[in-house]
Amino acid sequence: MAQRPIKEFRIGRVKALVWANETARGTMHNVTFQRLYKPEGEDWKTTDSFGRDDLPLVAKLADRVHTFIYEHNQRANGSPESAE
Repeated sequence: MAQRPIKEFRIGRVKALVWANETARGTMHNVTFQRLYKPEGEDWKTTDSFGRDDLPLVAKLADRVHTFIYEHNQRANGSPESAE
């Protein structure tokens, strides 16, 4: 079974995926960012390349993801400090 992200955030055609990885030190989180695009006459595709106008959206998503991970760890561990 393929691993799935624990959370997805999206603004327009830019999205951030949060992944949980279990380690000996506890749960560690990683984030991937993708931009969706649709070539004419084709299906939707994703890329990890961003243009100038995408960068403000990436920054906003990064802030949202940071808050999510921080709060998620605080709830899980009972503390704002995490192993990350």
